[in-house]
Amino acid sequence: MGVGATMTESTRPFPAIIFIALSCLASAGCSNSSSETYFDACEPSQSVEDCYAARRDPSSEQVALATAIAERYIEEHPATSEIWDWTSGVLMFAMTELYRVTGDTRLRDYYRDYLDFHVERGYAIVWSDSCPPALTALALLRESNDPRYQKVVDDVLSYLRTAKRTRDGGISHIGATAAPAIWVDSLFMFGMVLNREGELADDPDALALMSEQLRIFSEVLQDDDGLFVHADDYFRDFDTDIYWARGNSWVTASLADYLRVRRLRGESDRLATQMFLEQTRALLAAQDQPSGMWWTVLNRPGDTYLETSAAALFAYGMARAYRYGIVGQRELDAAKRAVDGVLEAVELDEEGRPYVSGISGPTDVSTFEGYASVPLEDDLNYGVGAVILALLETSGV
Repeated sequence: MGVGATMTESTRPFPAIIFIALSCLASAGCSNSSSETYFDACEPSQSVEDCYAARRDPSSEQVALATAIAERYIEEHPATSEIWDWTSGVLMFAMTELYRVTGDTRLRDYYRDYLDFHVERGYAIVWSDSCPPALTALALLRESNDPRYQKVVDDVLSYLRTAKRTRDGGISHIGATAAPAIWVDSLFMFGMVLNREGELADDPDALALMSEQLRIFSEVLQDDDGLFVHADDYFRDFDTDIYWARGNSWVTASLADYLRVRRLRGESDRLATQMFLEQTRALLAAQDQPSGMWWTVLNRPGDTYLETSAAALFAYGMARAYRYGIVGQRELDAAKRAVDGVLEAVELDEEGRPYVSGISGPTDVSTFEGYASVPLEDDLNYGVGAVILALLETSGV
């Protein structure tokens, strides 16, 4: 069955190793008790937030480096200079996660100033890439019932309920201004919002929508080997035999978080688990062993370049899945090798402050030549965010 062919849960290959993993996941249970076998299980006497922070070791060198990277970025880029889109949304999400571990109020002040600025100025939710700032609103709602923040979340959820669909029922990435097409990026851009809404607001409808979209995206975009093509039915010419690294890393990160939320709710999602395990198996095979990184076109090693943001997001997703018993030591080892590679891309500026290099610029659905020609840049906000997430999630394990 080729790329983009329609596959259903009953017809897709289901290797024995996945049956075993799913059985282990089901038998491990999902309650928050000391009898749990997965790494991030909390003691009954420990609050969820205290447990989350402790498991990521706030005193570790990795958390210290993540904080230093964040502090330099904050000094160089005022919150009001960050725009309302996915690039800043990914950065701010990473800042919210870092704050949960460190309690450093400079981080909270930064992402709160960002959201307050845009709420006051006005924003529009018009496509998938408009959704990630709602992750900052959800984080702020942990500490405040400010109706302005709730409105941001409600606006994104309202958009997702009514957004233009493809013929397969997928939420169109590019909004209402063009013919509907799904992009793999969307599984992070709106998917992480659905994950966190489902978790923090105890919203089963948000998780049901995420589950539905995962099924559709898998049927349309996931190849038999487990990797995802970038898009389907896009109006521009693009290669259908190209597996873009950062696109796949969006899936790894959001799927791991979705499965985490399901597990903590005492639930499971067989197809989503299958998707994740199949993709992870393919990623392990594609990882560049000398560097621990991945090529920006996964199936064309040596023909492009090794890329920082994708490696960081793969590390984040695999480490997160390990923490909640979804994958094992092999995947954690791969995540740690990836972070070793990412650390090679962390350089020091003239003042001795760390910054992130080797980040592939924003990328359109394209041909191989298009992916290969996207320039590498330094200090891009979403790449900084990805590295912070990877450092956090691989610390303490």
